[in-house]
Amino acid sequence: MTDLIRFLQETSYPGRGIVVGKDRVYYFIMGRSENSRNRIFELTDDGIRTKAFDESRMSDPSLIIYHPVRKIPGALIVTNGDQTDTIRDFGDFRKALMTREYEPDCPNFTPRISAALYENGSFELSILKHKDGKCLREFFCYEGCEEGKGYFISTYQGDGNPLPSFAGEPMEVTMPEPEELWGALNKDNKVSLYTNIKGEIRLFNKHLGD
Repeated sequence: MTDLIRFLQETSYPGRGIVVGKDRVYYFIMGRSENSRNRIFELTDDGIRTKAFDESRMSDPSLIIYHPVRKIPGALIVTNGDQTDTIRDFGDFRKALMTREYEPDCPNFTPRISAALYENGSFELSILKHKDGKCLREFFCYEGCEEGKGYFISTYQGDGNPLPSFAGEPMEVTMPEPEELWGALNKDNKVSLYTNIKGEIRLFNKHLGD
């Protein structure tokens, strides 16, 4: 099992990441460009959305403004893009993601990562990524998780040009507390963090001094 704090401290740019544990889920975003860094998380009636911190500095909202978290009947959906809405509209995690693919941001072709957490404690993770000019759709289903353990998936494996996509199964990781995870993210690249522990939601936003 990987120490998530150490991994994040040693990885300057995992991009966007989802961590699912027994009683909690975390989602964070990072950015290298001014446009990507100019964001905060904001609560909505059914979850959260990304929002420009300074509207006058937002040059391109596509791919960075979306609802990362939405509550739907029987499940909590967490993703790194507007596929959150696709899953909500379909009402079926797998069927919805079979209609989507990686982001069209050549040369990175950022993967779409998604999670669905169900009321019985089971959950699913997915990554849609570019491979040999086509979309590789991977799904991972879990019946639950042990105390103190989590499963982590991110868009990238680290920094680079182009950015290297996450590879392999979701990582089995130690499950830190919210402040620990926020503190472990690269101080220059981190943007925002959402944490949900037994329904208690917290938002960390770099632009708001968190």
